[in-house]
Amino acid sequence: MFDLNDLFYFVQVVECLGFAPASRKLGIPKSKLSRRIAGLEERLGVRLIHRSTRTFAVTESGRDYYAHCVAMLVEAEAAEEAILRSKSEPQGRVVISCPPALAAMGFNETIARFAAEHPKVQIQVESTNRRVDPLTENIDIALRVRFPPLEDDGLVVKKLGHSAQRLVARADLAARLSATPSLDALSTLPSLDMPSSNHEHRWLLETQPGHYAEIRHTPRLISSDLDMMLQAALQGVGVAQLPELIVREALQEGRLVELFSEHRPKCGIVHAVFASRRGLLPAVRGLLDAFETSFKELSLSPDSLYCSLNRTNSRIQDH
Repeated sequence: MFDLNDLFYFVQVVECLGFAPASRKLGIPKSKLSRRIAGLEERLGVRLIHRSTRTFAVTESGRDYYAHCVAMLVEAEAAEEAILRSKSEPQGRVVISCPPALAAMGFNETIARFAAEHPKVQIQVESTNRRVDPLTENIDIALRVRFPPLEDDGLVVKKLGHSAQRLVARADLAARLSATPSLDALSTLPSLDMPSSNHEHRWLLETQPGHYAEIRHTPRLISSDLDMMLQAALQGVGVAQLPELIVREALQEGRLVELFSEHRPKCGIVHAVFASRRGLLPAVRGLLDAFETSFKELSLSPDSLYCSLNRTNSRIQDH
């Protein structure tokens, strides 16, 4: 069987002009070197080195073989250096799955900035609300917003932060609640929502720490595009549950009002899912760090996106 180590030993013996000096240089027994070279000669069926107690000479076949061995070892070293460089410098292709809603919350800018800073990285973004499988679909990073418990068997989950949610409507629509200001009255109002895997639509609003009221509703408009839902809410089409970051400006300007601010919806956990921590390429690791940093920066603005984990105790919901 071919062994690259035998080529290395042969080159060292030739360059050191003998087994004894090569043995001292490599720190291995002379007898071991002799056996390895003898085995190499036997496999090749030619004599590479003439050796005796007093003389050392490389044969013509040995000289030709030496030249090829040196070229192969140079290529092997170049290959190892290339791998080491790839482990330290972000480069190569990275495939990311990201829901459109999450992209709208600032992750698009993070990806674009990372691409500009690292020209050797090729990034492919799959914009989808589908629950992808990184293992079978060759996705390097799957970005998600879910509610605990985060069940991803065989995958690594990196929490990036918490996404506070707000229940909002245009003021004239919200005024219809004034006559019966109860949570149950919400179901009488037109609503908006994201697609649901089981085609059921509900809001979970906190009544006390860790306890939630379930309000079922039938949305007039269903969309995975948060901007569309925001625009529909601004037009008075219906009540919507949206990330605080998306509606912050409209709330501050009075174009939307928050409903039942004392009973806010459950917080979602923004997280990245990937196959393994071991052997992560620098580009993948760098993007994960960039996502974490950018989300923390978003959360430092007024009305932080972070919210208490005590408010996230129900099962995961797929939207």
